[in-house]
Amino acid sequence: MNLSTRYLGFELQNPLVASASPMCESISNLRALEDNGIGAVVLPSLFEEQLTLEANALDSDLTRGTESFGEALSYLPDLSSYNLGPQGYLELIHKAKAAVSVPVIASLNGTSRAGWIRFAHDIQQAGADALELNLYSIITDPERTAAQVESDYCELVREVKRSLLIPVAVKISHFLTAPANFARQLDSTGADGLVLFNRFYQPDFDIEELEIVPRLALSRSQELLLRLHWVAILSGQVRADLAVTGGVHTAEDVIKCMMAGGRVAMMTSALLQNGVAHVACVLEDLARWLDEHEYESLGQMYGSMSRRSVPNPAAFDRGNYVRVLSSYVLDGKARSS
Repeated sequence: MNLSTRYLGFELQNPLVASASPMCESISNLRALEDNGIGAVVLPSLFEEQLTLEANALDSDLTRGTESFGEALSYLPDLSSYNLGPQGYLELIHKAKAAVSVPVIASLNGTSRAGWIRFAHDIQQAGADALELNLYSIITDPERTAAQVESDYCELVREVKRSLLIPVAVKISHFLTAPANFARQLDSTGADGLVLFNRFYQPDFDIEELEIVPRLALSRSQELLLRLHWVAILSGQVRADLAVTGGVHTAEDVIKCMMAGGRVAMMTSALLQNGVAHVACVLEDLARWLDEHEYESLGQMYGSMSRRSVPNPAAFDRGNYVRVLSSYVLDGKARSS
């Protein structure tokens, strides 16, 4: 079965990509992922705060949207050793490229231009096949408008793209007023790919100690629905390749991603839960499903369930909201109460 796809200009043997996680920091894990058939790997994200610490100074540009950045630093863990630090990250790229033959995609996580362009160039020099810009920002300043935030993001992507020869993908959040318009703006910057969506990890409250505590919850397949919705809407409306991340656990999930119009399906939580051998299981199930449904290749289903392809595009619009609510029937207990 032909499971090949094309992403960021690379011909991948299949659409399954190991997205950024601690699993991809180990060379032995990267080799095992390749042995089990992974199409490409994304290295763990290097954080903007790590570049700041390396420079031993806070650029004023880094404070945009983070008024209490000084206090934030005291909350952060020891970032000087996370991902081996900036220089260690470049060495990780070197080692990864020497260890595996699948595309190795580096990842930068931040919001500002300070230091990013220089380090993005270092990542290219280290041998990364592509770069994923992980735009992760919590805008707490009530004076900053959505238009300002989006303009800053686009200018960052534009400048990084201008400085590199390797492909650049942009990982975005779904917390946007008009995701389709923002995707079109990013497309105009020359971004080669759009990754939908970043998962924001919300803090919890310790009501006994009166502290804010971090909480990490792995994804579930149910989270895929939001990604499918927007990939299906954007498919055919932007030039950039579309990638789905968040909620990809099974072969069925991968099939849905391709039908929506995604070029690749990125997986993290399922690998952390089930180990790298899960890749081979998913690919085996994927090939079996395609064969049973008389597909000759994965490409035949690409975009078949996108908004532009389905007979009733209202299913992706307000019509779906109305239909879902009107279709729910209360059981006897709920009705009597």
